[in-house]
Amino acid sequence: MSLANTVRTFLIISLFVGVWSHGLYAQDTTRVLFVGNSFTYFYNVPQGVEAMAAKQGVALQCRQSTVGGSTLEQHWLEKKGTQTRKRLEEEPWDIVVLQNHSLSSIRDSASFMEYGMKFAEEVRSKGAEPVFMMTWAYDSNPLMQDRIRNMYQKLAALTDAGLIPVGSVFEQCRIIRPDIDLFFDDKHPSEIGSYLVALTCTQFLTEKTVMGLPNRITTQDRNGEKLYLFFLHAPDADYLQQLVDTILKL
Repeated sequence: MSLANTVRTFLIISLFVGVWSHGLYAQDTTRVLFVGNSFTYFYNVPQGVEAMAAKQGVALQCRQSTVGGSTLEQHWLEKKGTQTRKRLEEEPWDIVVLQNHSLSSIRDSASFMEYGMKFAEEVRSKGAEPVFMMTWAYDSNPLMQDRIRNMYQKLAALTDAGLIPVGSVFEQCRIIRPDIDLFFDDKHPSEIGSYLVALTCTQFLTEKTVMGLPNRITTQDRNGEKLYLFFLHAPDADYLQQLVDTILKL
């Protein structure tokens, strides 16, 4: 069985049968740790994924271990104040989503492969499943995407890990709808770009259609007050949802 099927089978088991090995959280909740940098935390993508999944009727508890500009090597070596290995040791997780630096697959492919493989092994040793999140090419250089895609696909294949093809979704959106500005600057996602990242992650993790999700995604703050994560025009949200479902072949 492929890792993607294993992850999805685990989700089905934990959601509908109620199997839970840790006993610390609700039996119908799947714990997801997002590991990465600003490509993950821009516009609160993990919180967006949790909120989108809730709209689908799927209980994900999404947390993050992110430091701006960090690589998986730095997360592994606990540099730049990263706490990822500590959190893997001390907290129970079901799925760990791993996102490397945007240039790591191009400028330091050896480190990209080495520490991606180390983390995949470490995550599994803690009873969780590793999933890699493919990053996207910079606004100024769309040609980066082929190299990024090839390296992530190679890493996922070697580790038998899942792969969330965010970069490929970005690429297709730029080709089909160049009027949609996915970028805040040359590399970071805009609000609509982050909505697209969250949609892609949500569809992969829940294996449910993202069609019909709200164009305004909300959560609650610590006081229980409504907190808006994304504001999109409805036609743009509809298009992005259709794009994600089409590319991920739901």
